[in-house]
Amino acid sequence: MKVYAVIRLRGSVGVPGDVELTLSSLRLTRKNSCTIVEATPSIGGMLEKAAGYVTYGEINEAVLAGLLEKRGRTVGGRKLSSSYLEKLGFGSFKELASALLEGRIKLNEIKGLKPVFRLHPPSKGFKGSMRKMYGQGGELGYRGAAINELISRML
Repeated sequence: MKVYAVIRLRGSVGVPGDVELTLSSLRLTRKNSCTIVEATPSIGGMLEKAAGYVTYGEINEAVLAGLLEKRGRTVGGRKLSSSYLEKLGFGSFKELASALLEGRIKLNEIKGLKPVFRLHPPSKGFKGSMRKMYGQGGELGYRGAAINELISRML
């Protein structure tokens, strides 16, 4: 099963109403926020509609484990800890990441875990334009496995 990491790169000024509704359905209400979604046809349509405001691609296990460890938050804003993982039945962040990628558990099924990760702007900045699609000299839209490098720079 494919799992996408979706990052909102552009702010909320001048966003059409239907695109803003799509972004809120993806739980991407702020710039530099990230969420993990399954690659279903309905999610694919939402990503196509919001492609001018987000970038997305297939996340790997190591980057997802790092994202959970460094940016995972529980309700109340506390960091996701290894003791909390043990209460959930996982021995490590890597084990939780593996379960998420294999589809054994969904992010929204984990009680008390916020489904959105707030990221820093990328170190050394963005490489392209925020108005062009990835592959055409920009940062937006589908980028495949290159999303892992971007997330690593945003942690």
